[in-house]
Amino acid sequence: MQEPSLKPMLKPLYIRMHANDNVAIVVNDGGLPAGTEFPGEFVLQERVPQGHKIALVDLAEGEAIVRYDVVIGYAVRDIVKGSWIEESLVRMPPARELTGLPIATRKAPVQPPLEGYTFEGFRNADGSVGTRNILAITTTVQCVSGVVEHAVKRIKEELLPLYPNVDDVVGLEHIYGCGVAIDAPNADIPIRTLRNISLNPNFGGQSMVVSLGCEKLQPKRLMPESAIQVSNGPYIVTLQDEEHVGFESMVQSIMDMATLRLIALNLRTRVTCSAADLVVGVQCGGSDAFSGVTANPAVGYATDLLVRAGATVMFSETTEVRDGIDQLTSRAINEEVANGMIREMAWYDEYLQKGGVDRSANTTPGNKKGGLANITEKAMGSIVKSGSSAISGVISPGDKLTQKGLIYAATPASDFICGTLQLAAGMNMHVFTTGRGTPYGLAAVPVIKVATRDDLARRWHDLMDVNAGRIATGEATIEDIGWELFRLMLDVASGKKTWAEHWKLHNALALFNPAPVT
Repeated sequence: MQEPSLKPMLKPLYIRMHANDNVAIVVNDGGLPAGTEFPGEFVLQERVPQGHKIALVDLAEGEAIVRYDVVIGYAVRDIVKGSWIEESLVRMPPARELTGLPIATRKAPVQPPLEGYTFEGFRNADGSVGTRNILAITTTVQCVSGVVEHAVKRIKEELLPLYPNVDDVVGLEHIYGCGVAIDAPNADIPIRTLRNISLNPNFGGQSMVVSLGCEKLQPKRLMPESAIQVSNGPYIVTLQDEEHVGFESMVQSIMDMATLRLIALNLRTRVTCSAADLVVGVQCGGSDAFSGVTANPAVGYATDLLVRAGATVMFSETTEVRDGIDQLTSRAINEEVANGMIREMAWYDEYLQKGGVDRSANTTPGNKKGGLANITEKAMGSIVKSGSSAISGVISPGDKLTQKGLIYAATPASDFICGTLQLAAGMNMHVFTTGRGTPYGLAAVPVIKVATRDDLARRWHDLMDVNAGRIATGEATIEDIGWELFRLMLDVASGKKTWAEHWKLHNALALFNPAPVT
């Protein structure tokens, strides 16, 4: 865990992402006051907050505002060189049409395989590898959540200490399962999501199910015997069964079944595994203008290292890559993959349209306070998490991975829903970048948090695992932080705890349910 720099920054600094850009962002903590001079260039016309854009040239009304060598908007009025280009001065461009896109035209840079990197993980019978050894208790319906929560607390206190090779016990609680149109179109998304989460590599094929009994999502529908991977024996506790007389008997049934699962999980030990066995989900939340300058490019560099090592990396967040669809389709390994991304983007466009909104609904007040004017600018910074490798596959929401390489896993941009869907896809490691800061975590997999700025890394020193802000100050390069992150992933996969694990911080599962609720 990198200690943030405490060195004061006195010299005014800005970052221009591309030679064609006509704006740059302020680097200095706290921003810069009006009258600040960039010798030989311009004088600031007003105070500009950290991460916000400065006009590097005079801009006429209607003229394109360019960052990342991409038009992120148009000036709503004349803007003088050295002015602060805040959100209200930027008119967002229309979304890129999903026709006439470049298809598999851009070849990934040729890089030699990255060999010899390993970690200590838990190998499963199906060949997948866990980075943690966890007992998962799946629920079919929210009605049982209180009972499961109580049982999990008892299991942790009374049983878990007896099984030292087991890292944790997790209740997979959610708000689905009943009061829903369970046979409606797209109702299969939350069902397969929950099923595939239950089969996550970190659970070692020993998940159990707690059901109420009367719910629409019956256990056999959630986890048919063809899907469950547990060893022989029962794996369902139904609270409405006649055998349960009183609350304590329900809890005891859960604990009895948990004991059998804990015995099996405790037989598992860490073995040396190739870096190719990592399945990493990358995501950003609480983004700011530095996300696309420091943390996300460093993650993109690490993504390329992982792909070279034979691992799997998922990038997601549909609305946050939608404006770069031409960049993605051009990097597709073939026409089928490119068309898969177009299909997922079109589905999501229609989904948003039905709700009366478009991609512009994505940006948050915090994003804007951090210098991001709109979703187009945000997307250009988000997409770089995917690195430069060829995109070799596409999966729909709730689906499970079946191949290696760089994968576009279609998900909403919501931190909680995206993380839940990446869990379902089979990730065993999560990398999460943030500029504004968030205590986000997941109980099922370790989450490595990457700060975009020195100031955030300093203030949240015991929540951020990596400080990518050193890139902005010139203390480190994107390559330096990329390698640091890659090596940290191997250490964390071998058992090293992240800050989120240290504090036991985790968000609840958030199933994506586009179907009606009855």
